[in-house]
Amino acid sequence: MSDQSGKLPLPMWEFVTLVAFFMAVTALSVDIMLPVLPNIVDDFGLHDQNDQQFMVTVYLIFFAIGQIFCGPISDRFGRKPVVVAGLVIYMVGTLISIVSGSYMILLLSRAVQGLGASAPRIIAVAVVRDRFVGRAMSQVMSFVVTVFIMLPLIAPALGATIGGFGSWRYVFGFLFLFGLGTAVWATLRLPETNPHGEGDSKPIPLATAVRTVLANRLTVGYMLALGFIFGCLLGYIASTQQVFADIYGIVDWFPLVFASVAVMMVVASLTNARMVRTVGMRPISHGAMLGQVVVSVAALLISFVVDPLPLPILMIFLGLSFFLIGLILPNFNAMAMEPLGRVAGTGSSVIGFVMTGLGAVLGGVAANYYDQTLHPLLWSFVIYSIVVVIIVYAVEKGQILRPHANPAE
Repeated sequence: MSDQSGKLPLPMWEFVTLVAFFMAVTALSVDIMLPVLPNIVDDFGLHDQNDQQFMVTVYLIFFAIGQIFCGPISDRFGRKPVVVAGLVIYMVGTLISIVSGSYMILLLSRAVQGLGASAPRIIAVAVVRDRFVGRAMSQVMSFVVTVFIMLPLIAPALGATIGGFGSWRYVFGFLFLFGLGTAVWATLRLPETNPHGEGDSKPIPLATAVRTVLANRLTVGYMLALGFIFGCLLGYIASTQQVFADIYGIVDWFPLVFASVAVMMVVASLTNARMVRTVGMRPISHGAMLGQVVVSVAALLISFVVDPLPLPILMIFLGLSFFLIGLILPNFNAMAMEPLGRVAGTGSSVIGFVMTGLGAVLGGVAANYYDQTLHPLLWSFVIYSIVVVIIVYAVEKGQILRPHANPAE
């Protein structure tokens, strides 16, 4: 196991928090909008309520596209300039959102935001991989996830509070300040973790780096599995405001309900950080993915008997799902990144692009089938979770739930 954390010129808690802020840019940019989506619908006179979902899907599609470029550029020129440039682009998109006069311009600004936000997401994973591998990387990523979820956890309540001052545009004003603060922090404190970006050795050519990523069976398999897991999350996030408002009549209390579900990912991240060094990434994540199938199928079957699901049962299902997904994500990500070494930036880009792009498409499909029932959402959880098991079973050649032969991994 390689652990070079001693080379970091800033305390571990600050490194983890800064990386968490990088990852939180996108989660915050999505979740903070949920309470004000109906206001945007009214402001622009949208006829189809489902059109509000484009605020999420357009952002995520361009977020996925941007990731293709950020990693390779950071492998060649360094992590720090790329993350700062991305945050500047993000702020430009946010300013366009504030002054947008039509829904199409607003969607265009969301696309620019997504492109810019792709940089901090990619650099977050790359700088952790630059310093940690295997179970150590999974543990650090769990701490990062714990911190970064705390911001999206309060994001809907924050969005509702800010929007309550009179306009949804104020929400974008807050996002601009968040991006600015993160950019200043990164400029002043982020160390350059990629020595190849500083001329210490010749960087690997892009084509070679991409081939290295796509030639590895484990990387490709876990990358695809991450996409389907992300599809579950994004399908829920894109339709959650409508689900709770239309089916359960929850509007004012929506931020609290959303937070009560999302907090389970914090619990999962802390659990994984505590257990992964001794238990291993595969037993934890493989057990969680099998549990996700069981929970999803059970919820779907109950919905055929009781429609809609009673709110307590729905909350139990969502809470368990978020807990299990919280165990899956850091471990699958670490196992996908593990073989990539010197091409960590490119690897993070390819994995992030596939994970987010596939997840956005799958989540968008699930959300657009929303018909004022829970069935499209529940079916998506069942189908996507089963596909994840099939992919992992094939990649691991049937050897699931077993620790890696190398105890560091």
